Amino acid sequence: MNKERNSINQTQTQIIVFMMMKLLFFMSIAIAPILVDSSSRFNGEWSLLQESIGISAMHMQLLNNNKVVIFDRTDFGPSNISLPNGQCRHDPHEMALKTDCTAHSVLYDISSNTFRALMVQTDVWCSSGAVLPNGTLLQVGGFNDGDHVVRTIDPCSDESCDWNEFPGVLAQRRWYSTAQILPDGNAIVIGGRRQFNYEFWPGSNGAINLEFLRRTADESENNLYPFVHLLPDGNLFIFANTKSILFDYKRNNVVREFPEIVNGDPRNYPSTGSSVLLPIDENADQIEVEIIICGGARASAFRESDHGVFATATDTCGRLKITDEEPNWKLEHMPLKRVMGDMLILPNGDLIIINGASSGTAGWEKARNPVTRPVIYKINEEPNSRFSVMAESTRPRLYHSTAVLLTDGRVMVGGSNPHVYYNFTNVEYPTDLSLESFSPPYLSPENDYLRPRIRAVDQTLSYSRDFTVQFRMKSSPETNMISVRVLAPPFNTHSFSMNQRMVILKVAAVSCKVGSGSNHRCRADVKAPSTAEIAPPGYYLLFVVHGEIPSSGNWIKIQ
Repeated sequence: MNKERNSINQTQTQIIVFMMMKLLFFMSIAIAPILVDSSSRFNGEWSLLQESIGISAMHMQLLNNNKVVIFDRTDFGPSNISLPNGQCRHDPHEMALKTDCTAHSVLYDISSNTFRALMVQTDVWCSSGAVLPNGTLLQVGGFNDGDHVVRTIDPCSDESCDWNEFPGVLAQRRWYSTAQILPDGNAIVIGGRRQFNYEFWPGSNGAINLEFLRRTADESENNLYPFVHLLPDGNLFIFANTKSILFDYKRNNVVREFPEIVNGDPRNYPSTGSSVLLPIDENADQIEVEIIICGGARASAFRESDHGVFATATDTCGRLKITDEEPNWKLEHMPLKRVMGDMLILPNGDLIIINGASSGTAGWEKARNPVTRPVIYKINEEPNSRFSVMAESTRPRLYHSTAVLLTDGRVMVGGSNPHVYYNFTNVEYPTDLSLESFSPPYLSPENDYLRPRIRAVDQTLSYSRDFTVQFRMKSSPETNMISVRVLAPPFNTHSFSMNQRMVILKVAAVSCKVGSGSNHRCRADVKAPSTAEIAPPGYYLLFVVHGEIPSSGNWIKIQ
């Protein structure tokens, strides 16, 4: 009898424990929006999109038709994709093939995971770009007969769009230069190989001297593709080698020179690091402006690699709060050393650092030890808790690799050609023609019930005007954890994403009500960016973010 009673008691206890655990489980779901950690059980996922697109993705730009323009260079020789309809490119100045019937640019369609060849006439090698307010990609310079050329391509919904070329419109050769869109919708083009000057597009004033670029050149240059960011006060932040300035381009005046970055390692090509203007928050009483620069290599790395010595890459990031009275660089250490890493802003405001190597430098055959694990950097965490190492890719992405954010929050990665020409055999790191995507932790299926889904938003926003975003949720959101952000998709090449910027918009109110099924129908009352200096006119991706979990992006135009 006692044994039977003990058995019953034991069974009742087990039932009670089970019920309490079940109750705790459902309670944890109820409070999950507060506790969710998007990196706790999922460190990202890689997928192969295309084994070969026929070219190596050296330059990439997402357009507002959800297609990505990709190109490499014309002086490689033949690519692995033919031009359509029997077309051939005839160029008496070409250094590889005077007649070339293969393409050196493609247009990739995100929704269908397909691509088609584009026709680029002159050499686009190591060029720059910016998207104009009407959505047209402005591509600037290149090499050889392409170094004074401007090219454009317009978004289209059919297969009619292709490159347009405007030869001889640049005042100076623009090879390894940087292009930045300005508040008036025009562009400034800065630097390039042995070009210590800048010019405007469109413009008729020629090139204007910028002595800062001359002062930052060393034996290996280390000041090409200068990092340029448009600031909310209308000035430019320009970083080259180890130095940086606040530059008033309207008056050709250096407003101030910032301290040299700590530890003295160069950060620009060929000691290639990456730079980001951290998200601008319009909810703040006083807008703070901060730059972060990560990765690079020591000044001698390029020359040392000529002798088979591949210097260890830097493991540091420097942050500079420009709006401080006395700005100073604050150094942090990455979990992985990296040169030639691409740094992108993710929809939730985190950064991802992807691609690159842990030794050597940019240039032909000049790097070893690929870094195949991305890291995510949470900008608002405590300094020792900001980095998380993500899942590993099986494909090295070294010199001439690229990365861009896609509309749905994935990161598309392509390229890697550390050779003078296409080289697929008998080399340690063959030319790579593939495209991959990386899904960050916020895309984990376990976060799906926390994900906002945008139902409606105005397609055109005017500065400082109020507007409404309608979205739905599968769970009841914590309304104080809702933010609305706009992101300008950048032009990516050589580890720098030109014109990349995020603005966290001012949210006046968020309200939700239960709809059909378990859906919660919500609206956010939001104010558009206040000035063109904060958000230059043009197309942006708008995201609703719930804690750390973003929606897919909706295209909007700010004007």
